[in-house]
Amino acid sequence: MISPGMKLPEFKATACVSLEKGKEFQEITDKSHPGKWLVLYTYPKDFTFVCPTEIVEFDKKLSAFAERDAVVLGGSTDNEYSHLAWRREHADLKDLKHPLLFWNPDMVNAFGVLHPQAGVALRATIIADPQGIVRFAMANDLSVGRNVDEVLRVLDALQTDELCPCNWKQGQETLTQQLKKSA
Repeated sequence: MISPGMKLPEFKATACVSLEKGKEFQEITDKSHPGKWLVLYTYPKDFTFVCPTEIVEFDKKLSAFAERDAVVLGGSTDNEYSHLAWRREHADLKDLKHPLLFWNPDMVNAFGVLHPQAGVALRATIIADPQGIVRFAMANDLSVGRNVDEVLRVLDALQTDELCPCNWKQGQETLTQQLKKSA
C-alpha cells in the first residue's frame, strides 16, 4: 500500500458526480484540484451495508474538509455506472456532494489498495498535501468502517506542520509549542 512520504500516483478516473441527466459523470485526475489537500477514500463495493455509512459521513463533513482547504474523493472498484445506480436506489446517497470515483485496475494497483483475496478495494484512506506528497495512509478490514472525525483530526495535525501528540485535537497546544514554552 502507498505510504507517507511517497508521491501521490498520477491517476485519471471517471466519477459519478450527479444524478442530473447528462451531468452524471466527470473525469477527475490527480491534478484536478491544484493547491488543495486531497482526502481519498476507497470502500469495497456498492450496494453493501457499511460503505454507505462512511460515504454519508464524509459527505456530512464536506464543509469541515473545505475549511481545511481539502477536497474529498471517494470510490470503489465498482464502475461509475454502478455508483450511479446505487445513488439512484439508496435514499441516503441521492444528494451526495462529493464524487465517487471508479478506482480502475491501474489506480488500485498504483495505490496498492486492492484486497488480496476479495479482489475489491480496501477500506483505505489517503491524505496528500498540496504538493502531492502522501502524508497519511490507513486501511481497515473490509468489515470495519472508519472514523471520519479521526480523518479530520489527522488532517488538522498534519496542517500544523508541528509535532502533535496522541489524541491531539485542533485548538490544543502541539508538542512543538510546549517545547518552545519550556525552553
